[in-house]
Amino acid sequence: MSSDPSAPIKPGATAAPTTTSSAQAQVLPHHIKKNLADRSYEKRKSAALEVERIVKECNQEEKRDPEKINGIINVLVNEYAYSTQANSRKGGLIGLAATAIALMDDIGEYLNQLLPPVLKCFEDQQSRVRYYACEALYNITKVARGSVLVFFNEIFDGLCKLFMDLDMDVKNGAQLLDRLTKDVVAETENFNVEKFIPLLRERIRVKDPFIRQLIVGWITVLDSVPDIDILVYLPEFLGGLFDMLSDVNKDIRQQAYSALQEFLHEIKDNVKLDLGPMVGILVNQCEMKDQFTRLTALCWMYEFIELGKIKLLPFLANMLGVVLLCISDEEEEIRLKANVTNKRLLKLVESTQEKFAIKALLNKITMHLNNKFVPTRLASLQWISMMLAKKPDTMFKHLPKLFPSLLDTLSDPDDKVVRLDLKVLARICVNKEHFDIVLNNLINRFKCDRKLLENRGSLIVRQLSVLLDGESIYRAFASILLKEVDLEFASLMVQTLNLILLTSSELFELRGLLKNSLTSQQSRDLFIQIYQAWAHNAVSTFSLCLLAQVYELAAGLIQHMAETEVTVGFLMQVDKLVQLIESPIFIQLRLQLLEPHQHPYLVKSLYGLLMLLPQSSAFACLKNRLDSVSTLGILNIEHFDAIAGAKAKNKPNSRKTNGRSAFGVDVKEILVQFRDMQLKHSERRKQIFKQHSLRRQSHKLKDDVKSRYDSKKSKSKVPGER
Repeated sequence: MSSDPSAPIKPGATAAPTTTSSAQAQVLPHHIKKNLADRSYEKRKSAALEVERIVKECNQEEKRDPEKINGIINVLVNEYAYSTQANSRKGGLIGLAATAIALMDDIGEYLNQLLPPVLKCFEDQQSRVRYYACEALYNITKVARGSVLVFFNEIFDGLCKLFMDLDMDVKNGAQLLDRLTKDVVAETENFNVEKFIPLLRERIRVKDPFIRQLIVGWITVLDSVPDIDILVYLPEFLGGLFDMLSDVNKDIRQQAYSALQEFLHEIKDNVKLDLGPMVGILVNQCEMKDQFTRLTALCWMYEFIELGKIKLLPFLANMLGVVLLCISDEEEEIRLKANVTNKRLLKLVESTQEKFAIKALLNKITMHLNNKFVPTRLASLQWISMMLAKKPDTMFKHLPKLFPSLLDTLSDPDDKVVRLDLKVLARICVNKEHFDIVLNNLINRFKCDRKLLENRGSLIVRQLSVLLDGESIYRAFASILLKEVDLEFASLMVQTLNLILLTSSELFELRGLLKNSLTSQQSRDLFIQIYQAWAHNAVSTFSLCLLAQVYELAAGLIQHMAETEVTVGFLMQVDKLVQLIESPIFIQLRLQLLEPHQHPYLVKSLYGLLMLLPQSSAFACLKNRLDSVSTLGILNIEHFDAIAGAKAKNKPNSRKTNGRSAFGVDVKEILVQFRDMQLKHSERRKQIFKQHSLRRQSHKLKDDVKSRYDSKKSKSKVPGER
């Protein structure tokens, strides 16, 4: 079934070649048809002028003959434009252009027939045919003006092909056609931008530099037309514009950047514009490799935060994720912009009363706590600290997931990160329930990670004591360690805490409190609580008594220390204690040596410590200190108890009531506590020794062999044999 040759063709459809009827074939004289297919350009041009003359005559009002015009167009299309001969296709294109010129104002009725064959020739293998097709479309557009925009998508698609053409004549012709089409669009009032956007979104991803120049130019033109609101469709092609910022061609980068700057300026003036759809695009662009792209995306995000405010809270987690990454960017300008963007985002969340997805936000922050760059880890901790201050109850619900990451961060190699992490933990500890949880977990972490205790233990304890309260921290640690079943760890932990107590400037208030143990009930209770846990380590217990000036108890401890096994580790601790006695912490103790009548147990304690030491530098140091006061002639150890009894009525340090010393507690009773704890440690060491003892294993093997031998011998014995 043959189709009607005069039937209109829908925009976007390609006209299929049809068979020309004999009547239609006669609409053009034979010589014109011959010249249209001639190799000579002049003959083809002459024939086209003849076609133009004939069409003009057929289109005159008094002689109007639409059927003949349709016949001429069909001949030009089917016999020439769709011909297999290149010269015929050239002649057909020239003839179609001449027809369009002849039709003038009436061209709109025939565009469905004129345009498809011209557009099809854009893909022709012959470059000259493509050039003539470009020229033909230029002439048709020049005549039709706004009417041609019905086929705008097809024309734009053709322009994309022509701009990528390798032939310079074709490219030049395409540029002329492009400028003309832009003029037509700019002057029209009914351009269908909505229909064009899908094609623009598709073509903007093409990386060909000529296509990119074409597209940026069209975006700029459409944005400049007052009747076209392309800003509404910006999310559709914004990502493509950002991609152009990384193009190797400087002109393309500059054009894309100029277009983006213009759009950003318009966004600032349009308060009703929905920014949400564009946030995701900016987030993706902030992760691009190209530095200029990342910086531009950050600049947009910085402005969006100010423009969108609480409307951007649903996108908070994704925005923060890329900002935290950019804070550690290798490019300084990006780092600076990311920092100010982070501060603006932090301020927005801190000041808002609106709800936002805390869980999603914490997931991003927790992930970045493991980032290899210090600025990112610091910024992540700042966010956690802010959110703990803003929404403590809500944050406490998420602690089970957050807490392990905070504990892991304590092992961070950077001191700034550890200090800020401790501030976050201290903020959690403000809640009494979580205070105990934090310190218990901290002790467990020290137990599992001895390197953390060795490398960061001092910093962690000192900072927590400053941020919270040294007394509360040490009371809590003492309570936890008193119940610790791992005695070896408990002894090591006590040794560490004691050294921090004696040397840290952050704990001077706690030391002052302990020095009042003889006069203050609060100090006495503090001493007793710490003493019970310190009993895990003999030298630490002794040094605690010296610090608290409970010298009678210290003298009693010396006797018990002599009964325990003296190891190399023990002697090293004593050596360190002797050095500490020479430090400013124990100035008051050294001055009290000048008053042996008032502090007899102090002298006895130090001489007892001296007797525990082997001949070493520590022995010589302590001996020199004691020799410096020996000239007072009151160093007769046998009379110390008598002297103390004589002063009992006047000196609080020697007064005893119902078995209690001036300290206010039964010294014998707390000495028993120390002895019992040391017995536990002794038993534990014996168990460890037995587990690793080869002698014990050899005895067991010997018993097993003997048992098997006896059993075999009893079975082989003859009945009746003696």
